Amino acid sequence: MNEFTNQVVNIIEHIPSGKVMAYGQIAKYAGNPWGARQVVRILNSMSTKYHLPWHRVINAKGEISLTGEGGSLQKSLLSSEGIIFIGDKIDLSSYQFFPQYYE
Repeated sequence: MNEFTNQVVNIIEHIPSGKVMAYGQIAKYAGNPWGARQVVRILNSMSTKYHLPWHRVINAKGEISLTGEGGSLQKSLLSSEGIIFIGDKIDLSSYQFFPQYYE
């Protein structure tokens, strides 16, 4: 696993329950501020293997990017952790996680 992928997995593993991070935010903390699409690919390929809390990763607008059943599942999982949606958005000022060890 390359260093960027390792960092992404580590960051996602440490998003606490009731908090979210954006794809681009994770990419930036992992060392590639333009790597949001890579974060998506890593989530798709490694969530099951590493038991990642994939549902805690959303887009920069505070929205779920998945559609259909996947999006419904993600919203349900986040709601079960206490995250409140306003329409289809999450208030990032309340729920966004900023891991201090990467700042």
